[in-house]
Amino acid sequence: MAKIGQRCGKSVFSLIWLVCALGAMGLAPAQTVPEIVLHNFGGPTAGAFPTAGLIRDSAGNLYGTTSNEPVVYKLSAAGKYTVLCSLGGPDRGYHTSPDYFTFPSVFGVIADSAGNLFGTDGGVVYELVAPNQETVLYTFTGGADGSEVESGVIRDSSGYLYGTASGGLIFIGNGLGVVYMLNPAGQQTVLWTFLQSEGAEPLSGLIQDAEGNLYGTANQGGAANLGDAYEIDTGGNFSILYSFMGGTDGANPYSGLIMNHEGYFFGTTWGGGTGNAGTVYKLNVEVLYSFTGGADGGNPYAGLVQDSAGNFYGTTYGGGTAGQGVVYALIQPTTRGGPWTEKVLHSFTGGADGGYPYAGVVLDSEGNIYGTTYSGGKYDSGVVYMLQGAAAVK
Repeated sequence: MAKIGQRCGKSVFSLIWLVCALGAMGLAPAQTVPEIVLHNFGGPTAGAFPTAGLIRDSAGNLYGTTSNEPVVYKLSAAGKYTVLCSLGGPDRGYHTSPDYFTFPSVFGVIADSAGNLFGTDGGVVYELVAPNQETVLYTFTGGADGSEVESGVIRDSSGYLYGTASGGLIFIGNGLGVVYMLNPAGQQTVLWTFLQSEGAEPLSGLIQDAEGNLYGTANQGGAANLGDAYEIDTGGNFSILYSFMGGTDGANPYSGLIMNHEGYFFGTTWGGGTGNAGTVYKLNVEVLYSFTGGADGGNPYAGLVQDSAGNFYGTTYGGGTAGQGVVYALIQPTTRGGPWTEKVLHSFTGGADGGYPYAGVVLDSEGNIYGTTYSGGKYDSGVVYMLQGAAAVK
């Protein structure tokens, strides 16, 4: 199994086009970055309240999901919104929250090289094959196979899918969670069943290295019952990389891990840190930035992305000038070992620009940043936004 800091190769998480990480010990004033709202959810079109992020194809089209009136949608480079598939319903497997509002699940889609999309919908894993024909690959029963799927899947080059479920085991609706694998025929193998000491409620997805090892986080459990980061291989060999203690190191990660080209892992925690508003961290464990919950943002649900210069980008659900969350950049130190610098690129108002982003962001080659907010916009049902040239702001 790979060691932290060892170069592990390209993750299949690159199916969502970008991998990422972070930093910051200094705080800089907010930047002036133009925001363009590309789509307003709600109103006459299906789909509302997106909690999932976006993927972007080579033609500039964006794809994502919504958590209310759940759909898979495409937003073309020209701005045309198309519903590809309606999700949800009583035949969608075992989940105790059919409207997905007990916790707004952040489960989006990934794409294969042929443009087929794969995702999860509370109680099922599905595939959309062009032209948008859905096949349910697996239906969760709520038993030992898991339930309450709160994240998407990743896919390897052989067509195997990997993901997590936050419930299941023998406690129907109140399980500790599993890591699972689906073969191309849709047969499930549970690779790991969580016990409290080993983590519980994995709310984030996985990444995979070139050797096939999987990495993720659990929101609860671990040494202090405040979550941990873990590694597991496809043979079910499991190890804890770090248990969060709830101090300056952070607590309760909702987002998963990313890995840079040197094999180091990065992520965010929702709580803990010097301001008790979450952290950006590097395993094992160096805190690169602690959010204050003020103008700099606070309590990130989302993970990170990285640009070619080594700077990192993400969102916080709270904080900002209006308390509606921010999009931030973490600029790498100018000298080795120096402080990372946070720059707030956009502070959401909850109005036409959107508010409360659960999801992270993606970048294009021109430095534009794309993301979704859960609320705000014309119908107060969330937006798809672009920050023009924001990744070039230093």
